[in-house]
Amino acid sequence: MTLVNWMYNTSLTQFLELFDYSIHKSPTSQIVKDRVNFITTWLTRKVYRYINRGLFETDKVTFKLMMSTKILIKDGRLTPADVSLFLKAGAGVDDRQKIFNWMEQKTWLNLVALSKHKFANDHTFFFKELKDRIQRGDQAWRKWIDENEPENVPVPDYQDKISADQNIGHFIHLCLVRSMREDRTLLASNQFIEAVLGEEYVQPVTDQISDLYEESLPNKPVLYLLSLGADPTGPIDEFAKKKKQYPTGKVSMGEE
Repeated sequence: MTLVNWMYNTSLTQFLELFDYSIHKSPTSQIVKDRVNFITTWLTRKVYRYINRGLFETDKVTFKLMMSTKILIKDGRLTPADVSLFLKAGAGVDDRQKIFNWMEQKTWLNLVALSKHKFANDHTFFFKELKDRIQRGDQAWRKWIDENEPENVPVPDYQDKISADQNIGHFIHLCLVRSMREDRTLLASNQFIEAVLGEEYVQPVTDQISDLYEESLPNKPVLYLLSLGADPTGPIDEFAKKKKQYPTGKVSMGEE
């Protein structure tokens, strides 16, 4: 994420604090496999919420996509080449023999790249016959591409095949939507994130002051980056009253 914004730098010390938290707070089990799964689940959730609160709104989906794809790569279900296809699509393809007059050149190049890609460790090209399928079912494909929400509509010819792939069917569907309807990539990405991480990772996150207080130390204060009109003073004072630390000291820094 530091390539997105330098402000997103984190340290090993920060991660180790979250790791220790997950070990101490996660459910215990005598079965090692279950214990590891508990720690992994808690650590994933804790890291997500910890990093998410410090991201600009426009970068949050990017972070969750990175989490999802890295988890699948670690599990051996995706490869870096698969992620590269999602990011670049047909950007590196040079093919001017477009056979569909109604299709934009950029979409055509994405289609060519998709049809030549082998996902994960598959020895076959998942979309090898995509061009032929679109030719044979021209009307059905044009209708799907022109849908207002193609990510929520069954894919012609391929829906059953995509649904049958329990490992990366959701990622294959994401790549198809990204290639054919780039404007719907963000919404399709949220569906993919939900399939990999769970519903809570696509819901709005509101961190309570009490949770932030638990993570703070005398030498590790909480810093609020406020937008115009935002004022956390009220909730902070209410929490201070519960801790019998009211009134709180306030210093006006001025406004621009």
